[in-house]
Amino acid sequence: MAADLAADHRVYALDLRGHGLSDRRPGGYGFDAFRDELGGFLKTLGLTGATVVAHSMGAAAAYLLARDEPGLVGRLVLEEPPVFFPLDPPRPVAERPEGPSASTGRWSGPPTPSSTTPTPTGATGSRRSPPPPWSLAGGPTSHVPQERLSWLADRIPGARLATVDAGHLIHTDRAAEFLSLAREFGL
Repeated sequence: MAADLAADHRVYALDLRGHGLSDRRPGGYGFDAFRDELGGFLKTLGLTGATVVAHSMGAAAAYLLARDEPGLVGRLVLEEPPVFFPLDPPRPVAERPEGPSASTGRWSGPPTPSSTTPTPTGATGSRRSPPPPWSLAGGPTSHVPQERLSWLADRIPGARLATVDAGHLIHTDRAAEFLSLAREFGL
């Protein structure tokens, strides 16, 4: 994917904390932390107005960054982003379990409380408007509720939504179609 896009774009592939090849770090692993990490990366490299293509958790971080610092993001392509709805009733912050984690032997902590409550710009009354996202949905075999992706696209002025019946990993399972749609969306 990166090689294809690099033909006419400068491409950076960022691993957020604790994902891909990046190390686990102390502190939070909530969407706010991922948003801040992505924003710090763009600011450090002077990439204001960048086109951001992101998948799943990274797409949530990218959307939150575009909402909170719209000048950093020029175009936004979101693949299978989670759509946040306030929990009803609200869930308290998780307590640290006794002993080491089964997978890593370390406790990275629960998601931050705000990671369960973000809503689209129109619903928050934010004074700034993010760039309208172009979203790709994976269809009925995805674990992401597809009706929520439609709900989100309907509430963001200028948002576009396309469905590729590929499940959660469109970029892997239908790479050519993913690239074609990303380019149609203005990449």
